[in-house]
Amino acid sequence: MSDMITADLVDLDLSADTKEAAARALAERMVALGRVTDLEGFLADVAAREAQMPTGLDGGIGIPHCRSEHVTEPTLAFGRSAVGVDFGAADGPADLIFLIAAPAGADDAHLTILSSLARQLMNAEFTAALRSAGDAVAAAALIRGEEPTPAEDAAEETGDTADTGAVSAAASAETAPGSTGQDSGGPARPFRIVAVTSCPTGIAHTYMAAESLENAGREEGVEVVVETQGSAGFTRLDPAVIAAADGVILAHDVAVREKDRFAGKPTVDTGVKAAINRPGELIGEVRDKAARGEVTAAAADGPAGSDGATPVERGGESGEGYGTKLRKWLMSGVSYMVPFVAAGGLLIALGFAIGGYEINKAPSVMDHFVWTQADSWAALLFQIGGVAFAFLVPVLAGYIAYGMADRPGLVPGFVGGSIALTINAGFLGGLAAGLISGAVVLAIQRVPIPKALRGIMPVVVIPLVSAAVVGFLMFVVIGKPIASAQEGMTDWLNGLSGANAVLLGALLGLMMCFDLGGPVNKVAYTFATAGIAVASPSDSAMKIMAAVMAAGMVPPLAMALATTVRGRLFNAAERENGKAAWVLGASFISEGAIPFAAADPLRVIPSSMVGGAVTGALSMAFGATLRAPHGGIFVVPLIGNPLLYLVAIAAGVCVTTALVIVLKGLRKPVTGTSAQGPGGGTDPSAPTPGAKQPVAA
Repeated sequence: MSDMITADLVDLDLSADTKEAAARALAERMVALGRVTDLEGFLADVAAREAQMPTGLDGGIGIPHCRSEHVTEPTLAFGRSAVGVDFGAADGPADLIFLIAAPAGADDAHLTILSSLARQLMNAEFTAALRSAGDAVAAAALIRGEEPTPAEDAAEETGDTADTGAVSAAASAETAPGSTGQDSGGPARPFRIVAVTSCPTGIAHTYMAAESLENAGREEGVEVVVETQGSAGFTRLDPAVIAAADGVILAHDVAVREKDRFAGKPTVDTGVKAAINRPGELIGEVRDKAARGEVTAAAADGPAGSDGATPVERGGESGEGYGTKLRKWLMSGVSYMVPFVAAGGLLIALGFAIGGYEINKAPSVMDHFVWTQADSWAALLFQIGGVAFAFLVPVLAGYIAYGMADRPGLVPGFVGGSIALTINAGFLGGLAAGLISGAVVLAIQRVPIPKALRGIMPVVVIPLVSAAVVGFLMFVVIGKPIASAQEGMTDWLNGLSGANAVLLGALLGLMMCFDLGGPVNKVAYTFATAGIAVASPSDSAMKIMAAVMAAGMVPPLAMALATTVRGRLFNAAERENGKAAWVLGASFISEGAIPFAAADPLRVIPSSMVGGAVTGALSMAFGATLRAPHGGIFVVPLIGNPLLYLVAIAAGVCVTTALVIVLKGLRKPVTGTSAQGPGGGTDPSAPTPGAKQPVAA
C-alpha cells in the first residue's frame, strides 16, 4: 500500500465540521499530488456514493469512498478530527476519516489492498494506534502496515498468522455432510455459518462486514466463512462448505449473486452495515432460526411460501422506508409500460401522418385491406398501435404488483388493470389495482400453509383468491370513485388555457429536468402519456405531451452545445460525451445529460431546470401538439405548429447553455480540471477521450 498513502495524504488536525468539508479537505491533498484530476467532479462522485448509503461506522469511523473517472490511481487519504464529523453512524460523529478513491477501472490487486485496509478498521488495536499517532509519517506507516499494532506483535510471538477464513473454510469442507466431528468421536463440531457481504462500491463495507462477522464468530465459537462479492470480483464458496453450513447470513445492499445456492437453510437477510455494527446479533438470530427449524424454501418451490426478496427489494437497499418502496413499486410498473407507450403511440402517430386524422374511423383491416392503398396501411398502423395501447393500464397494474410481490402479483395485477379499463377508471384505476393486487398477494403469503399444499399455492390458490378479491374491490367498492376522479382530471385538462396552461408547461419542464430520467422525470412523463393513451386524446393532452418531450430534450442538447462553444470548461471525457449528447437529446433521451449532472450537479441541474421550464412554457403558449409519446426531432412532422415547437426547444437550450457556461466560468479553477489550456494546449492530466463515465456506485 506504499503507493496509496503517504504523509502528504494525512491530516492529523482535520478542522472540517461537515462530511462535505472533510471530503473536500482530503480530496484537495489528492489533487495536489496529481491523484485526482477534477476536484469538483470527484467530489460529486463521492457525494453520489454517500447519497446511496451513509458511510459512517460505529466506533468513530467515516469511510467516504467512490470509484471515479477523475482518479488516476488508487489513493487513500486519512484525516483525524478533534471534534468529530457526522457521517451518519448510529453512535455519533467520526474522528477517524478515510477517503478512498479508486479509478473507474481499478485493477483487482489494488482493490484487494483497499479491502485489506477495510478489514483492519475492524481491529480496535489498529484504530487506537491511529488515534494516538504523533505525526503524519507514523500514521501513514501504520496504515501501510509498516508499523505493526500491539495485537499484530502478539500474533507474531505466538505464530498465529493463519488466515482464519481459510482455516474455517478448510475445516468446513473436510467435515461436509457425512463427516462430522461427532462421527469421529471427537468433540461436537461448532455451529457453521456461511455468509455473503456486498455493498454498492464493493471496496470498504463489503470487507469490513466480512471481518466483523469472522471476529464475532471466533468470539462465540462459531465457524463463519464469508464470500465477499466486491469490486475485485468474488470467489464462490465451495459447494461442500455451503452444504455443511447450519445457517446463512446475507449482508448486502446490492443483489446477492447466485443466491439460490443458499436456499433451504436458516437465513438472515439484512443490510451490510448490520453485519458491521451488530454481527453478534445476526449470528444469534440465525442460530435461533436453525433451532426453530425455520428455513428458506428451495428455489424450485417458487416465491410462494418463501421469504425471498421481491424484484424491487432485490434492486434496492436494505432499510428503505415505505415512501421509497412505494415510489419504486410505481416506477416498476411505469418502466414496463413505457415500451408499450412508445410502440403504440408511434404507430398511431404514423397512421395519422399517412392517413390523416380521420383514419380512426376506418373499418377493421380484417374486413378491408388493399395492398396498394396508403389509407389501408395507415389504418393497419393505427389499429396495431391501438392494440398496443390497450395493454398500457393492465401492464402498469401488473408490474406494480410484480414489484411488490414478485410473480404471484402478475395475475391479479393484470386482472385489476383490465377491470380499470372496463369501468373507465384509466391510469388512476391501474395504479390502485396494482397496489391492491400486491397487497392482497402479500397478505395471502403471510397465512400459514400446510406443507402439503405449498406446491399448488403459486399456480392455483394465490391466482384464484387474489384475482377474486381484486376483482370484487375494483368492480364493487373503489372502481366508481376512481372512475369519477379520472373523469374529473380529464375535464380539468380539457379546460386548461391561457396562463394556467403556460404555468403547467413550466412545471412539467422543471420536473422533466430535475432528475434526468429519474422518478420525478417519470412522473411528468407518465402524466403526459396518460392523457394521450386513448383513442381520441384531447387537444390539451396533446399539448402537454408536446411540452414534456420538448423539455426533456433540453438538458442533453444544452450540454452538447456548451461543450462545443466553451470546451475549455469541460474535460476531454465530457467533451467526448457532448458529441453523443447531440444525438441523445435530439432523440428525446434526457439521460444523455447525466454524466454532466453527476460531475457538477449544483451547476448543471438548476441550469437544466430553468431551460426546461422555459421550453415547457413556450410550447404550451405556442399551442404545439403531439400525438406520439416519443421520438424527438424524428416525429416533428407529426407535431402541430412544428416551427414554433422548434423555437421553444432552441430557446430552452440557449438558456441552459448560457447558465451552465456562466456558472462554470465562476468556478474557482483547480489544477488539472480543464483539459484545454488558455493557449489551446491539452492538459496531460485530463482523462483520455472515450473513457468510461464517472462511477459512483
